[in-house]
Amino acid sequence: MHPKIDLKQLPPLKALKGFEAATRHQSIRDAADELCLTHPAVSHQVQLIEDALGVTLFVQEGRHIVSTEEGKVLYPYVRAAFESLLEGVEEVHRNALDKPLRVQTYVTASIRWLARRVPQFLADHPEIKLTLNTCAVEWEFDDVHADVGLVYCATEPDPAKFHWVPLYEYALFPVCSPEVAAAMGQKPTSQQLMTKPLVAIYTEVQNWETWFASVGAEFEPSVPYLMVDTLAVALEMALNGEGIALVNGPFVDQDMAAGRLVQPIAHKAVCPGAWGLICRKDMRENPRIRTFMDWVAKNVADSQSAKAG
Repeated sequence: MHPKIDLKQLPPLKALKGFEAATRHQSIRDAADELCLTHPAVSHQVQLIEDALGVTLFVQEGRHIVSTEEGKVLYPYVRAAFESLLEGVEEVHRNALDKPLRVQTYVTASIRWLARRVPQFLADHPEIKLTLNTCAVEWEFDDVHADVGLVYCATEPDPAKFHWVPLYEYALFPVCSPEVAAAMGQKPTSQQLMTKPLVAIYTEVQNWETWFASVGAEFEPSVPYLMVDTLAVALEMALNGEGIALVNGPFVDQDMAAGRLVQPIAHKAVCPGAWGLICRKDMRENPRIRTFMDWVAKNVADSQSAKAG
């Protein structure tokens, strides 16, 4: 049993929010704007803490406030307490069975791979709700706003912090419509590819250079290549015969099986890293996370076995 905490020794807890924001901004007005309170309301919160502790926390200097020595001593403890509370709230969210499992991935990976598998997962596990988040700006896994990630990692994530399940190699290969491929003849060369519009993703423009280097050719396109923001857009352009896209994962299997896309040159440039599933190491045994990761990994293994057969 934990010992009792004497809450009477603490200043009003609600007022600590005003103190934290005012200290961080060194401004009562900015703190009020952040907390959607009035200027006097935040000043009152600070005054309540000062009265409770019998100290002065700020002094006025011109139009701004400056923390006193007492304020500087108190702030890191208040900040640490809030961060600890937020961590506890986040932990509750992660473990709550009735909360959606938050899955981070990218637009193309969601549209062309994961979202197609979600209905079957939900049918197999109706007790689990899912939320797919494709709004991540960075490639790295955001363990604050997501429970699981389907992401690409160039190197294996830190095993002390993350649980990582690799699924697919990161292999680059060109695809285009059958009509575009036919116009280049039966055995097109890498030089011929550079005479066609190549679709590049602005965050991965170096991938075309990597692919051409892997076939021993210098990347010197004879026509301007097209720049887009996602692979999903690049693949739509390839499907419409508007250019040649460079794929970096298992995102065109159905289109190639149906003949909507073809690989004009049967060469793949295998790059470092892999596509895989990731979660925080301390959350790997969470029932919802473990169920989702195991299901996806088995789905991939079954698909690869079916291809091999």
